[in-house]
Amino acid sequence: MTATIRLTMAQALTRFLSRQFTQIDGKRLPIFGGVWAIFGHGNVAGLGEALWHERERLPTFRAHNEQAMAHAAIAYAKANMRRRFMAATTSIGPGATNLVTAAALAHVNRLPVLLLPGDVFANRIPDPVLQQVEDFGDGTVSANDCFKPVSRYFDRITRPEQIIPALHRAMQVLTDPAECGPVTLALCQDVQAEAYDYPESFFEERVWTQRRPRADRDELKAASEALKAAKKPLIVAGGGVLYSGASDDLALFSAATGIPVCETQAGKSSLPDDTPLNMAAVGVTGTCAANRLATEADLILAVGTRLQDFTTGSWALFGAAGKTIIGLNVQSFDAGKHRALPLVADAREGLTELFAALGNWQAPESWTGLAKAGKADWRKDADAATAATNAALPSDAQVIGAVQRMMGSDIVLLHAAGGLPGELHKLWQAGPPGSYHAEYGFSCMGYEIAGGLGAKMARPDKEVVVMVGDGSYLMMNSEIATSVMLGLKLTIVLLDNRGFGCINRLQNATGSASFNNLLKDARHETLPEIDFVAHAASMGAIAVKAASIADLEAALAQAKTNTRTTVVVIDTDPLVSTGAGGTWWDVAVPEVSERAEVRTARASYDERRKRQTIAD
Repeated sequence: MTATIRLTMAQALTRFLSRQFTQIDGKRLPIFGGVWAIFGHGNVAGLGEALWHERERLPTFRAHNEQAMAHAAIAYAKANMRRRFMAATTSIGPGATNLVTAAALAHVNRLPVLLLPGDVFANRIPDPVLQQVEDFGDGTVSANDCFKPVSRYFDRITRPEQIIPALHRAMQVLTDPAECGPVTLALCQDVQAEAYDYPESFFEERVWTQRRPRADRDELKAASEALKAAKKPLIVAGGGVLYSGASDDLALFSAATGIPVCETQAGKSSLPDDTPLNMAAVGVTGTCAANRLATEADLILAVGTRLQDFTTGSWALFGAAGKTIIGLNVQSFDAGKHRALPLVADAREGLTELFAALGNWQAPESWTGLAKAGKADWRKDADAATAATNAALPSDAQVIGAVQRMMGSDIVLLHAAGGLPGELHKLWQAGPPGSYHAEYGFSCMGYEIAGGLGAKMARPDKEVVVMVGDGSYLMMNSEIATSVMLGLKLTIVLLDNRGFGCINRLQNATGSASFNNLLKDARHETLPEIDFVAHAASMGAIAVKAASIADLEAALAQAKTNTRTTVVVIDTDPLVSTGAGGTWWDVAVPEVSERAEVRTARASYDERRKRQTIAD
């Protein structure tokens, strides 16, 4: 007879989670770093009580905002290269729907997170309960159905025994490099408290390791032959390089073959910036060095990248006639994009096998030399953009230069959305793998501070520096208090340009007048003088205002010695961005407008669209 133990569904869930492990660098570690929880009537009695029992093996962390706690969990997974992750639980209703944005972020970025929102009563006797969403034509619908399009796996637990297959499937998805993404298990609140005789074998400890699929022989042969025929090959390194732990393999591959490498936002720091053939950022936010090569490349080896429009310049950047794309990706969906030759494999295994198949082949010296010369030219442009200044309102680039000089490259530099990704992608000189942490797949403002908290939990030995604009800060800043409460020090550099400066520049570039982006251009009776220093200090942070770049550097020097979260605020110019680098991005301009500026922008837009390539 099978041995069983009688537990509530919630107790079974937490016991199961606490007994899942992974192995990293020879060390056996819990695969779940903990559970973020904001309790409400949909989870406090069932899951809350269960978490209390497992609190030593499965730590529970309290946050101030549901979306923010999920961002922290996602950043934790990203900083751990997807090998460890976290869960997040909320009540039903608004607590649950606050997680949807974070679920979409994880879905787009292929990052693992387990979402455990409370749900309505399975027995439906007390319907409608507080916060319940009712559908007039479908009695099975709840607010949690919002998670279906942004979850890799979704299940609603309406009987206690259903948690057994649901958790097994959840772990498969969370640990699979191809399927990886958010899992949502909607937990009916009455079922959380219901008991069942669970088999003891369900709670046996298990170690999950990273699957590394190897390439198909025919795909490998086709890819190697295409590379051998190339005269101007270019590697695009995406986040998959980092998640696979393939940085050393990429460095060897590039150095031996002479193929230059450029990096997406997710792939930046795949190679340290000072690697000779690392051209750094590519695409809309790319360097002149990388984009010059991209326009001429006759073969693009895309490693672990989704080939998002910012990478491809909306498919107008890779302009060589007859070019070939090789999609080296663990996910076949990504590997075959844009009629690429698919090479479906783990990035590390794929690079190793492709390198062996190439033998002694090397790219032409003229192409490699062009790359090195372009990088030297770009470094001069970048140094000029980031140099210290006495301007009353420094540019974002000049602030970046100060942070780089004072904090160095051996930190975790974290940012998201707004204008900073465009400047940091091309200007930041990244250090070791994982030292550059960008959320730009979903371009989600508000990720930064919560993400910094998650990154610090994953990398407590590193200085975590968060760069954030005032617009993002005002959207979500509450986890400053959480960082202080948990004793997890962040250094936050807050650039105040008094509005949404990045989108204002885009608005102007498409011919429109400044409208509703900068505070001064929005409808107002009185412009607020927001005291960010006082605000951050009220949440327990050390906070200072820097009046200049020199002040900023002094404040950052002090921040390195501080033992709790420090916020340094500096006013910046909303109208200035780095002129060098970058390429076109397809943002549709109106065909009809009374404004001459819009008509001019539309004419330019139509001309640029002619350069776009469409997979036929």
